[in-house]
Amino acid sequence: MRKLWIIAGLAAAMAVLHACKKETTTAPPPEVYNPTAKTITVPQYVINYLGEMPQPGDNPLTEEGVSLGRKLFYDKMLSNDRTMACATCHKQENGFDDFRQFSQGTNGAFGDRNAMPIINLGWADAFFWDGRRSTLEGQAHDPVTNPIEMANTWPEVVTRLQSHAEYPALFFKAFGTRTVDSNLVVKALAQFERTMVSFNTRFDKYFYQNDATALNASEQRGLMLFTGDALCNTCHMMNTLFTDHAFRNNGLDVNPADNGLMKFTGKADDRGKFKVPGLRNIAQTAPYMHDGRFATLEDVVNFYSSGVKQTSPNIDEHMPPFGNGLNLTAQDKADLVAFLKTLSDQEFLARKDLSDPN
Repeated sequence: MRKLWIIAGLAAAMAVLHACKKETTTAPPPEVYNPTAKTITVPQYVINYLGEMPQPGDNPLTEEGVSLGRKLFYDKMLSNDRTMACATCHKQENGFDDFRQFSQGTNGAFGDRNAMPIINLGWADAFFWDGRRSTLEGQAHDPVTNPIEMANTWPEVVTRLQSHAEYPALFFKAFGTRTVDSNLVVKALAQFERTMVSFNTRFDKYFYQNDATALNASEQRGLMLFTGDALCNTCHMMNTLFTDHAFRNNGLDVNPADNGLMKFTGKADDRGKFKVPGLRNIAQTAPYMHDGRFATLEDVVNFYSSGVKQTSPNIDEHMPPFGNGLNLTAQDKADLVAFLKTLSDQEFLARKDLSDPN
């Protein structure tokens, strides 16, 4: 009997030791923060014109940061009623722009400016039509709390993301912390937006890669007009981005209803000035101008040909030649529109790494 007790005691002790050993070996390993640097690849001619894309020292591009930003960009959790994401008004097939004249917020209200496309913004240093933000991080911040857009609060967004089953781990991989805050959210969104580069068009093949067959005769005539008699190149510079990043009054109205840059600077000399947008994927980003008043590229060309209001306050110095009309023929206009359509990048408009990851 005593022998049986001894055997039972040994068995019990071994069971305890086994349990302790099992508990020790199943403890999760400590998390390791080891982000992977991400490089954005662009053609050499872009670097020759613009240099490498600038990156803020406190928000370098990483695979993990971009991946997190992509998920956030498409997540409707950022809006107050969970019905609207960044991608709601910036659709990939529309050049990350809104096909509507004015975007509609979660409360049903409409804005008073046309959404701007998110294309090649990594080289920009002023954002929105009135330039009120100087970084992509700042640009990503505003729509979340705008009462006629997502109408949310950052504390609410942070609470939702912090309690989510996946996001804390994704923030750790991207930034080394499981503690979510608004600063990290906009950093991730900005990282993703910096990957939205578009330089693969028929124009690029013709102009930079010396493929003489990439444009037809009408499109080539349109290019000559763009850089010549139509004077488009004075503001939409052929610097690969098709913008000079300036703020200009292009003579839309004699008495502008929207003060534009003046809203930000408070200077009367800035009244009616708006940011010169880039033209890449312009055929996909209709409607046009800050208020989306023109539905088609034909409308835009007609305006510059004969509709510029020379008495508009602070009208840009490049506009006077338009006052007497450009005398563009119907064929000129058709050729110019044909050329503008060669700036579409079909690969960009369908890139899988920019699409909804869900």
